[in-house]
Amino acid sequence: MSGLLQGKRLVITGVITDASLGFHVAKVAQEQGAQVVLTGFGRMSLVERIAKRLPNPAPVIELDVTNPEHLEALPGKVREHLDGVDGVLHSIAYGPPSTLGADFLDAPWEDVATAVQVSAYSLKSLAVALLPLMSEGGSVVGMDFDARVAWPAYNWMGVSKAALESVTRYLARDLGPRKVRVNLVAAGPVRTMAAKSIPGFTDLDKMWAERAPLGWDPTDPEPVAKSVCVLLSDWLPATTGSMVWVDGGLHAVGM
Repeated sequence: MSGLLQGKRLVITGVITDASLGFHVAKVAQEQGAQVVLTGFGRMSLVERIAKRLPNPAPVIELDVTNPEHLEALPGKVREHLDGVDGVLHSIAYGPPSTLGADFLDAPWEDVATAVQVSAYSLKSLAVALLPLMSEGGSVVGMDFDARVAWPAYNWMGVSKAALESVTRYLARDLGPRKVRVNLVAAGPVRTMAAKSIPGFTDLDKMWAERAPLGWDPTDPEPVAKSVCVLLSDWLPATTGSMVWVDGGLHAVGM
């Protein structure tokens, strides 16, 4: 029996440790028949070690999404491992300390600009860089945290996620004629390395488990990974510009 992603060629970003959502997406994708290439930034030796923990050890490419030279070289480096690309996971976000947890009113523009570029603009940068390899169309999926409300301490990262949501809609508009779908998965809190940088995260995931209609386990990334893989598959062929909530239903009932 073939898997959901049998024969798909995927580029997955944002793997830092084996707790990263990107790692779990790569694992589920391989189990469903996909070929996977990972990208990492900084700590490359760590990412390469983590890549060996997948069911099939995956090649790793260094990628700084703010570096034009890295983006220009990306298609050639991916071609060393894949003859094309069917799907891309954008699992990249970063904000300097002033943009998370500190006083929202005090963050300087330079720090805010970094957060927006890395966390939102980079979705466009990544999609455009890999577009030459997506000649048969495909799927671009980004990781989101519902930006319709002002979360405690999330501050300018919340603003960046709101920008990411808007970028997704415009990319969906412009890449649709090329048969490329662009969607987001708005996940509930999962205990990744990135989550640890969010002040008050422990309080947030406790609340989530209590309020989500389906419950929520912040130590279990598999529901998020499976949902990303569905979006990377051919099973949602007419869905683009959308945000899929994978949060136990909390978005429907609020706090």
